[in-house]
Amino acid sequence: MKRKHAYAVFVLCAATAIALPAQTFTTLHRFCNQGGQCANGERPWAGLVQATDGNLYGTTLNGGAEACDYGCGTVFKITPSGALTTIYSFCSQGLPCADGEDPSGVLVQASDGDFYGTTQGGGASDACAFGCGTVFKITPGGVLTTLYTFCSLGPPCTDGEGPNAGLVQATNGDFYGTTYGYSYCCGTVFRITPSGTLTTLHTFSGGDDGASPWAGLVQAANGDLYGTTALGGDDGGTIFRITPGGTLTTLYMFDYGGQPYAALVQAANGDLYGTTLYGGAKGGGTVFKISPSGTLTYLYSFCSRSACLDGFEPATGLVQATDGNLYGTTELGGSDNSGTIFRITPGGTLTTLLSFDGRDGQTPLAPLVQATNGNLYGTVQYGGSYAACFYGCGTVFRLSVGLGPFVDPQPASGKVGAVVEILGTDLTGVTSVTFNGTPAVIESSSSSASAITTTVPAGATSGRIQVVTSSGALSSNVPFRVLP
Repeated sequence: MKRKHAYAVFVLCAATAIALPAQTFTTLHRFCNQGGQCANGERPWAGLVQATDGNLYGTTLNGGAEACDYGCGTVFKITPSGALTTIYSFCSQGLPCADGEDPSGVLVQASDGDFYGTTQGGGASDACAFGCGTVFKITPGGVLTTLYTFCSLGPPCTDGEGPNAGLVQATNGDFYGTTYGYSYCCGTVFRITPSGTLTTLHTFSGGDDGASPWAGLVQAANGDLYGTTALGGDDGGTIFRITPGGTLTTLYMFDYGGQPYAALVQAANGDLYGTTLYGGAKGGGTVFKISPSGTLTYLYSFCSRSACLDGFEPATGLVQATDGNLYGTTELGGSDNSGTIFRITPGGTLTTLLSFDGRDGQTPLAPLVQATNGNLYGTVQYGGSYAACFYGCGTVFRLSVGLGPFVDPQPASGKVGAVVEILGTDLTGVTSVTFNGTPAVIESSSSSASAITTTVPAGATSGRIQVVTSSGALSSNVPFRVLP
């Protein structure tokens, strides 16, 4: 018997995508474009991550294996030019989906080269109607290992239930994440080792500490982790700080109608930036910044323009691009109420870059990512092909806003002697690598010229990494932090 899923339905419109003249928008892939059971995936809920092989990897919430009415979800890779390959289909061994189902969080490529992620449902526990969720790792070639099944100890799921967001690998090598807590109240923050040992660090009470963290965490420059809860606090959700050891501090409580559903991002100026789904002057959501110590400033209220042409309800977080600006999406609003892509300066000046149409996608729910070629990439859960999905099966897109290539250090911090993989688009003929001016030794390079490996040199200080190639010099998108 096929498993049924809750399937969110929105009132959506289709028209023509409108972009500013100085940019280029390209739909790279339309899911389920062959009709049928959507073996290549359907509804990409999460964003993308660029890997050391130069490709982008992501997940779809539905599609894939037929054990679920709408499919149980997939993991895919897509080249920067748009060639997509499905590398894993969840619940491919049949019910009860011990390998997980419905992945909705962004993947993270760890220092070991594998990807780590979560699924909302599935797993070995039968304490939840459709499974309590899992943590998994998967190789770039598609070999999946289930590391942990939530609610392993049975109700009331003291180890958590329903991880909607992805993981972050902290500087100590462990992964940190959140669970939403669908059936058993208020959710958790957890730590899990690469081998699968899970520790619950905090259980939310629904009071001042918040409830139901929908988004994942970010590790800030001070070593602490920051996150949001969609509920609790003053009934509008919270922003919190938690140490790697598990001490949680509520930094800010939103009034009723705020509800931050997205993760935070730390900008180059040290402040953290985020969005609320609702609230603001017009009730259409906001962009805010908050200092690491908890001083919050609202930067923009959506639906400030007539007919919400500037967007409505930003459900996703932001990304700071190499031009210093922050980029994000709204799930509704724009010229046809199908969502927008926007740019906002750190000071709060917003520009609507694009209004989605039906064929190019609608209702974006995932954050953007800037690839090392300078372009922005993202996913849209609806729109695209309508052959098999009433509202469309979703798309992957690329947006070029004229930003040049750069290099991306993985990780973005480390001690002297630590191994660092530096991602780039074309790293052929590398002649030198420097950490804030201190020369480093090139250990190896990938066969695809998309990554080089080095170590943090003695005497290095925090600052930008520079890679000199046969084509010129490339700077890192973020300052590299040299840890004591």
